[in-house]
Amino acid sequence: MRIVGEIDPTRPLLVLAAAEEAAHLDDRLPVLLTGMGKVNAATAVASVLARGPRPTAVVNLGTAGALKPGFGGLTHEVSSVIQHDLDSAVLASLTGVTYGAPIGLTGRGPVLATGDVFVADEAARARLAEAADLVDMEGYAVAQAVRQFGLPVRLVKHVSDEAGEGAAQSWRESVDDCAKQLALWVAENL
Repeated sequence: MRIVGEIDPTRPLLVLAAAEEAAHLDDRLPVLLTGMGKVNAATAVASVLARGPRPTAVVNLGTAGALKPGFGGLTHEVSSVIQHDLDSAVLASLTGVTYGAPIGLTGRGPVLATGDVFVADEAARARLAEAADLVDMEGYAVAQAVRQFGLPVRLVKHVSDEAGEGAAQSWRESVDDCAKQLALWVAENL
């Protein structure tokens, strides 16, 4: 976890997993780099928000894999996010409590599936495409942590790969361009 800049109660906080994704952001807004995965994202966001000061909102920027055709090469503001690696139905049948319910957001874009797996095979991609349009490793955790503090949260993802065979190589080759597109989105929208 690393914070670049100072968190200000009059400005939003940008949250990204990897420095590569933040490479083209300017210093106008503070940036929290969480590290990859749900645990790193949730603990970093929660610890920063708990100690204060709190920003006006949190914007999670990052890369995502496309689970369906038509999403590649674009920046999307997510409409809702689910966890794909938590079996909510089984947990509810065991405890009577729903854990990991979908989180609705203000965006009008695709559904994002979050999990601690870098999706890089066709079978996983096809399974996830039944419930979502994009896949990442931090979005749900960031949204859930931010909601615990009663702050607005937005998830903005630029598609880096097709979440199938060759996804890791595609991510490495496209992450710098994705970072440029995310910085452009920030300049135009925040």
